This record gives sequence, structure tokens and C-alpha cells, in this order.
Amino acid sequence: MSDGEGRGADLRERAFEFGCAVLELHRVIYRQAPDLRSTSAQASSSAGSIGANLEEADAAQSRADFISKCNIALKEARESRYWLRMLNRAFERERERISALIAESTELIAILTTIVRKSRNPER
Repeated sequence: MSDGEGRGADLRERAFEFGCAVLELHRVIYRQAPDLRSTSAQASSSAGSIGANLEEADAAQSRADFISKCNIALKEARESRYWLRMLNRAFERERERISALIAESTELIAILTTIVRKSRNPER
């Protein structure tokens, strides 16, 4: 199922950049808001998992395997958005940065939802 540098490469890179941005946010929160470390760590973990699962999907052994990995990436994107929304409410100092990450997670969710739906029903 690998497309190398084809269609999925841009999405994998976008997911990688998103994961890195959430990790950087986690570093800031870790230093400035110790009470939010656990929530921030959750966001960082789920954000990193999006790209990791897309990398796995790129090496899928079957259509079912590809769909499964993309579906996991979708679930992780939804989880990331949840944790980021919590951080947005609790950590006012970085509200603009967090809002941008929430917007990006929403876009990733939309893209992944489309991929999963079209992969399940290729004739649509």
C-alpha cells in the first residue's frame, strides 16, 4: 500500500509537523504550568501517534490494514483535539498557539475521515 513520496507524503509530513508543534507546546507547559503536565503529555502523546500510525499505514500489508491504521490515526487526532481544547481553557498564556493547533487537528480529522470513508467504500 506504500505510496512512497506520493499522495500520502504530504499528509504524513503535516501530521509530523503537528506532532512536533504539540511537543513544543508540551515543553512550554511543562516549565510554566506544572499542574497541566499530565494533560499536556496526553496531548503530545496522541498528537505524535497520528503521524506514527500514518507511517504504519504507508507500509500496510492490505487494504484492511491500511484502513485500520488510518482509523487509529483518526481516533488519535480526535483525542489530540480533546486534550488541546482542555489546555486552551486552562492555559491562557498560549491560547493563540493552542487555538491554531486545535484548528489543525480539526483539519487532520476531516482529511482522515475522508480517507477512511473512501477506503472503505472506494466506489463512492
